[in-house]
Amino acid sequence: MRLLQNRYRLQLLNALSLLLLLGLWQFLAFYLNSNTLPTPAVVAKVFWQETVSGQLPYHLGITLFRLVVSFTIAMLLGCALGIVLGCNKALDAFFDNWLVIFLNIPALVAIILCYVWFGLVESAAILAVVINKLPNVVVTVREGTRTLDQDLLEMARCYHFGRRKTFIHVVWPQLHPFLMAATRSGLALIWKIILVVELLGRSQGMGYQLHLFFQLFDVAGILAYTLAFVAVIQLIELVILKPLDKKAQRWRR
Repeated sequence: MRLLQNRYRLQLLNALSLLLLLGLWQFLAFYLNSNTLPTPAVVAKVFWQETVSGQLPYHLGITLFRLVVSFTIAMLLGCALGIVLGCNKALDAFFDNWLVIFLNIPALVAIILCYVWFGLVESAAILAVVINKLPNVVVTVREGTRTLDQDLLEMARCYHFGRRKTFIHVVWPQLHPFLMAATRSGLALIWKIILVVELLGRSQGMGYQLHLFFQLFDVAGILAYTLAFVAVIQLIELVILKPLDKKAQRWRR
């Protein structure tokens, strides 16, 4: 009973927090009385018009497709490389400088170089996003692999666990927090990079539309498209990531 009360209390606090944010937005928009900060009602009207016209779903769908493809590639490659480097000290020492270099290359530079080298094509856009995200995943998973409990791995060998069983029951539970950290930070980072990629070299997508709104000085359009994408990312967090995280941590007391 107390657990349910605490859960409802937290949900109420979340709702009040959102209402406070909307109230503050409304107050500032009314106080400034400027086109640079439209009211929530104006933004909601633009959002509805863009949704009914089909423009927002179309461009949002294209951006989400690029996000899913680039995120999947970066996570799969990053996890594989991170585990290998975390287990092999010689390879880790050899590629450590590579990781530092790629971590510090500005995202804008990587995007421009991909477009210059490969042209203004879809594959170049995806590659630019992957290059920007991959080093972060590798470093996060590598650090998680370094912290694996060697006593548990030794126990798995003594009981003749196969590789699959060892990974599922010994390695995965320990790596899970690091993978979730890489996933959440990856989603937050990738969609921001995708917008820049679309702004510079694509003719569809949320970034392209935001660029058009910027040229027209349409702040309501910018906020409407931004809130739509943020809502989708939040939905992914609530519907997919949190249930997966809860399921994966059932073994904890």
